[in-house]
Amino acid sequence: MDVTAKTRAGWDWLRGPEPWTRRMLAGDLALAGVLAILGLGVEELDGGSGQRMLLGAVVLLALTLLRRRLPSATLVAGSALSSALPGLFFVLPLLGWSAGRRIVGVGRALGAFTLAFVASIAFGVLDQWSQMRPLLVIVFSTLMFLAATVMPGLASRYWSQRRTLLAALHERNGQLLRERAMVAGQARLRERQRIAQDMHDSLGHQLALISVHTGALEVDPELTDRQREAVGVLRQASVSAMHELREVVGILRDGVEAPAPVEEAAQPAARGVAGIAGVVEAARAAGTEVRLTTSGRPRPLVAACDHAAYRIVQEALTNAYKHAPGAPITVELRYEDDSLVVEIANGPSAGPGGEVVSGG
Repeated sequence: MDVTAKTRAGWDWLRGPEPWTRRMLAGDLALAGVLAILGLGVEELDGGSGQRMLLGAVVLLALTLLRRRLPSATLVAGSALSSALPGLFFVLPLLGWSAGRRIVGVGRALGAFTLAFVASIAFGVLDQWSQMRPLLVIVFSTLMFLAATVMPGLASRYWSQRRTLLAALHERNGQLLRERAMVAGQARLRERQRIAQDMHDSLGHQLALISVHTGALEVDPELTDRQREAVGVLRQASVSAMHELREVVGILRDGVEAPAPVEEAAQPAARGVAGIAGVVEAARAAGTEVRLTTSGRPRPLVAACDHAAYRIVQEALTNAYKHAPGAPITVELRYEDDSLVVEIANGPSAGPGGEVVSGG
């Protein structure tokens, strides 16, 4: 258990803060293998011994795996050892790329590359001191360091900063879009609240007057039973209209239906298929011949469908009252396998059609 925990801790330390999957590890091992083969070829041309070849391959593998966790250290170590182990030449561009991308801060990056350059020059001069041509070694090592290490580091840093800038721009753009949506939503909410306030102030007052006057007229002793029943229908219609107005105002204000008052909570108004029978009964009480038929197996419906069916019947009956007064009306609800069919039909008008108020 301790060995497993230590192995996992070592793996977490090796991969560092970046996500390092098994696929990435396999890619690094494959890359290290290719670079090791190229390094062995260089060692063979330089006449290196078998021990130096093995040491170069091990060091190359270690530098490749540690470059994510220790970019500065691997860059300096690779630059310093490349003079003694020529096979490490091919890993220097990889170390420069990794260091340019992962070293945080311009000062730290400049210090790491400067230290790597000094180490490369110093160890190169010490290695070639016996040939007594230090100036040629310095010039050659400088050109090789610039080409093999500095250029990949600059390209990597530019690419990394460009990605960071693009990510910041995308995030900023997303924030601006969210802020615009919030501003538009607030403006829409203010407009809905204004509309709701206008509806409440104008229609609510008129409906309240209708309800009060019809309630007073209903108890008038001079009315006949038939007239009193008709006035009761009018009063009930005005009360229902006030309930619906309150719901619409609540939806406009808050996006949800307004809660019913305490005195009305015992008998909430049905606004779905269950309320269609009440609409039909109200139409019959007003003197209109309405026949309601239901076929199929009734089942619960989603809220939007349930509400739409109620509104369709309500609007269709209203249109029939306006444009064909006195005509018999048939309301049919058919529960099919995947739908609810609502069909409303009326016959010819039984009397002359007068001027009606319509929204168009």
